[in-house]
Formats: sequence, structure tokens, C-alpha cells
Amino acid sequence: MTETSTTTIFGIRAIIEAIESGSTINKVYLQKGLRGNLFYELDKIIKTNKISTSTVPVEKLNRLSKNQNHQGAVAQISPVEFYDLEELLEKILDKNKTPLFLILDQLSDVRNFGAIIRTAECTGVHGIIIQKNGSAPVNAETIKTSAGAAFKVPICKVDHIKDAMFLLQASNIKIVAATEKTDNSIFDINFNQPVAIIMGSEHRGVNPSVLKMVDYKAKLPLLGEIASLNVSVACGAFLYESVRQRVAVSSKQ
Repeated sequence: MTETSTTTIFGIRAIIEAIESGSTINKVYLQKGLRGNLFYELDKIIKTNKISTSTVPVEKLNRLSKNQNHQGAVAQISPVEFYDLEELLEKILDKNKTPLFLILDQLSDVRNFGAIIRTAECTGVHGIIIQKNGSAPVNAETIKTSAGAAFKVPICKVDHIKDAMFLLQASNIKIVAATEKTDNSIFDINFNQPVAIIMGSEHRGVNPSVLKMVDYKAKLPLLGEIASLNVSVACGAFLYESVRQRVAVSSKQ
């Protein structure tokens, strides 16, 4: 397998072999107008495994492969192993009475993602859930921004956020959405129970269809003129309100 770094491979056959060997692929970049039997084989295995793709000009592939013979395809391999949500959930429920999960609804910026992972590790989050398609990758920049926390907090990739929510709710875990589309303050929510906090994407927030499924909606009070916070900052506020409530209760016991 040809590599330009520990997380990037190029060449159609090399990418096919990486997928078939079970490597966790973040995204495959494909050249516009690519054709041929080998490409169709790659396209089929990408769709079967529901791997995120992006069609790009050849100039981008040249940059990603450092002008090597990429054959019109470059893939990024995740430097971390992802967890199976059902297995992780079972382990956590066996050990913790009040698990804390974090769901990221198609967050796209790797630096926001890395910052959130770092805060999640500091606040005792038991697992982070992301969707396979449309989410920021766990790449070298994500890990650097997370200060290595990406190796410490279990991250689960799921086909659909809604399926993960159904699974969590079936396990009596309440889902709290961070959204401006509510009158409820973050301080009205009881975080001292099994909870999953869901944060939306930078531009859209939490998907409207996802919002319909949550147990609670909450917003942060904004006292200035700017109407919103950076998602990583907002996430930190939600997580530390959870910490505050849990610490306050444990100190009384």
C-alpha cells in the first residue's frame, strides 16, 4: 500500500485493498470524470461500505498525493479506531449510573471537532457519536487540536444519527439538544441523569428532523449583541453545566 503519510493513501487498487482489509477510511477523494472498470469496482465498494466521498479537480489530488501517481483517487485513513456504539453503550451502562454522551450532528470543521474532543475528555464524556457521512474527519489536525484526547475518548461512527438516538433512548438516556429554537435555558435541564447532549453543525445547527426526536431542548443565555457562539465554545458550556450539577449532587452524598 502506497502512503504519503500515516493517514493518506493513493491509487485505486491501494484504496480498494485498504477498505477490504478493514481500515477505517475517513473520506475518498475522486477525480472528476473518472471512468474505467477499476474505478467502478472502487465506486461499488465505497457505496457498499457507506464511505464518504468528494469529487474534486485533479489539482487537489496532486496536492494530496504530493504529485505521485494517484490514478484519480486519494483516501484519508483515520489514525484512531472507532468503537461500536452498541458494545460501548453496554459497557458504559454496566459501570456508570449516569452516563454522559455527546452527539455531533454533522459538525464539519476539524478544529472545532478537535476542541470539542478535548473538552469532552476533560469533562468525563463516556463517548462521542458522529455520523459516517457529512462529519468532520478524525485526521492529524483533529488530533493535534484535541491535544491527544482523540485517543482517550471513545468515538463511534454510525450510519445515521437518528438510529443512535433511538438506541440511546431505548436505554433510558435522555437527549438534550443545544438549540436557539426554544425558550428553555440550559439551567432548566437536569443533567444529573443519563444524558446525551447533541450539538449541531456550524452553519445549520441541529437538523430539524433530529430536533423532533429529542427529549429536551435548551439554549445558552446570550447577553451581548452577537446572536450565537462558536459550536465548540457552546459545547463546553453545556458539558460544564453537566459537570457542575453532577459535582454538586455528589458532594452532598
